[in-house]
Amino acid sequence: MLTITTYDWVPDMAKGYVRDLRIRWACHEAGLPYRIESTSLSGKTPQHFARQPFGQVPMLRDGDLSIFESGAILLYLGERHPALMPEGAADRVKAQQWLIAALNTLEPPAMMLAMARWIKQDPAAEGIVLPWLHDRLGQLETVLQGREFIAADRFTVADILMADILRIVDGLGEIAPYPGLKAYQDRITARPAFQQALAEQLAHFAQAA
Repeated sequence: MLTITTYDWVPDMAKGYVRDLRIRWACHEAGLPYRIESTSLSGKTPQHFARQPFGQVPMLRDGDLSIFESGAILLYLGERHPALMPEGAADRVKAQQWLIAALNTLEPPAMMLAMARWIKQDPAAEGIVLPWLHDRLGQLETVLQGREFIAADRFTVADILMADILRIVDGLGEIAPYPGLKAYQDRITARPAFQQALAEQLAHFAQAA
């Protein structure tokens, strides 16, 4: 059975957004059983750093193999389970491309805005990053016109990454000018696998509290 490592506790604002959600979601889409193990948010052990040199989560253990970074874990699962990746070589490359684009192009300005607005409360930093984020959102809105999914004619791991990052944008109150992105986010997160993964993560942190 797969083992997903997440935190034992997070502040309220992080509940429902910790990145182990992405891995839980993928497992539910593929029908893969998993167990959860917890690590401390503040008191990370040498064993944790041995598996994740930056002390972050999630991590995935599959037998003797330990993997960190949500994108790498999703690619690993996608290569092994047809529910998460298309069969054709061209479509697989497109899914990989859009997964990386979600992580490298959309997530950085979204997370920087979240940091400036929610944690640092830094209006100057917010003013710098907000135009950058909206440039990216406008470009993505154009791409998604006429598409149900981001990378292919079916759901892939790229949709997990893209929709989850758009949830952050929505939480920041910045998705309203982009009805296509909002419709895509709502459509992808309406999937039963996402709803189950979210409920499980929230229950995990509620039990810890």
